[in-house]
Amino acid sequence: MTQPEQPYVDKPSKTQRKAQAHALQDLGADLARLSDHQLARIAMDDELRDAILELRRTRSHEGRRRQTQLVGKLMRRLDDPQPLREALAAIELGGAHDALALHRAEYWRDALVVDDANVERFTAEHAGIDVQQLRLLVKRARAEKAVQPTTPDGSTRHGKAWRE
Repeated sequence: MTQPEQPYVDKPSKTQRKAQAHALQDLGADLARLSDHQLARIAMDDELRDAILELRRTRSHEGRRRQTQLVGKLMRRLDDPQPLREALAAIELGGAHDALALHRAEYWRDALVVDDANVERFTAEHAGIDVQQLRLLVKRARAEKAVQPTTPDGSTRHGKAWRE
């Protein structure tokens, strides 16, 4: 007598489940590295938040390992950890966006001081800007750049108009 064939059930293998569990533990460890302000902005279960805060306070190696496992266990209970991943990515990319904006501002500042054609290009790309105020700042920055006082260590120091 033969047994009836069991339909193949597509479930993750043990290796896949362990990899997912480790990924959730890593996500919890990444969340623990955030500042208090950043962590407070992320919506999560209070029990998980308390476990992450405890992980931040734990100093011994074995204690951190066990607390990380607890955080991973609590993360596995979540219906969908994707919102936590997205919130963490948004926080991490926020710094990159800020750095990019700073680099863009520095590029434009340098370009505006060099040539009046760049002033025209800037005003064309940024509608609604006060052109008269911009030209005044550029004029002041050029005057300061011509003087450029030096510091005791030999580097040049830019004035207020250059920073504005």
